[in-house]
Amino acid sequence: MKFPRIYSLDEIAELIGATSVGPANFPILGCNEIHVVEAGDIVFVDHPKYYDKALESKATVVLINKKVNCPQGKALLISDDPFRDFNKLTKYFNPFKFSNSSIATTAIIGENTIIQPNVFVGNNVIIGENCIIHPGVIIYDNCKIGNNVTIHAGSILGADAFYYKKRATGYDKLISGGSVIIEDNVDIGALCTIDRGVSGNTTIKKGTKIDNQVQIGHDTIVGEKCLIASQTGVAGCVIIEDEVTLWGQVGTNSGITIGKGAVILGQTGVTKSVVGGKTYFGTPIDESRKKLKEMAQIKQLIKK
Repeated sequence: MKFPRIYSLDEIAELIGATSVGPANFPILGCNEIHVVEAGDIVFVDHPKYYDKALESKATVVLINKKVNCPQGKALLISDDPFRDFNKLTKYFNPFKFSNSSIATTAIIGENTIIQPNVFVGNNVIIGENCIIHPGVIIYDNCKIGNNVTIHAGSILGADAFYYKKRATGYDKLISGGSVIIEDNVDIGALCTIDRGVSGNTTIKKGTKIDNQVQIGHDTIVGEKCLIASQTGVAGCVIIEDEVTLWGQVGTNSGITIGKGAVILGQTGVTKSVVGGKTYFGTPIDESRKKLKEMAQIKQLIKK
């Protein structure tokens, strides 16, 4: 999530009530999660397991809950609760805006695009040319949809990420400030849900086709010309490379990569990253021929 202008370290420290370590005028361009962070960004970390990863990341500023040595060329924001303070940034720079019409006046809709009845199009949404948006589709604020896209009835783009921190009093939500990007020539079936990114974007690249009742989690990137069959659930922060096929009822762990051209057979649990160009099956996942051979061998042992 990029800020509307360059902010100084002291400005951000005052905004969230943190202690700054670094030059007062140290420039900050935005804030992001660790997997999408860029130079100029703030990243937050609140667990010792991830301190080094955050401090060594591309982030220019680290929002952290411990006094540590500041890496050269970076700055720190010391907070007793980085999770809370990261939410403060999201609320400040991307506050919720209510709507009072089915299609926001700030939405941009391209030529020859058809919007069927009972569709909701939120603030600052951009929809390209020659699209068909079927009844009951909900497109949250700031989503971007390319040309020649079809979205079938009841699908929802841009709902919040499923991201919580467990506390003694219950679960605190990490507020979503990202969006959804759908590129050209994408088809999305009925009753699909594509969640927005926490600070970046969930992206479906051009030419991908998605069946009915598919869930795509926050900050996931689906490559070009992929096929995703019904009742598949893709977790957050997954990278699906180009021309991947996910058959029905596939489920994935978060933070994994599925390589280009991989085929994942139905009901497989993708528990780890897999290389492209192969067919996979089962839970835990393995190459399909190997997995099916093992199942046949187990069957023969049972018979004996």
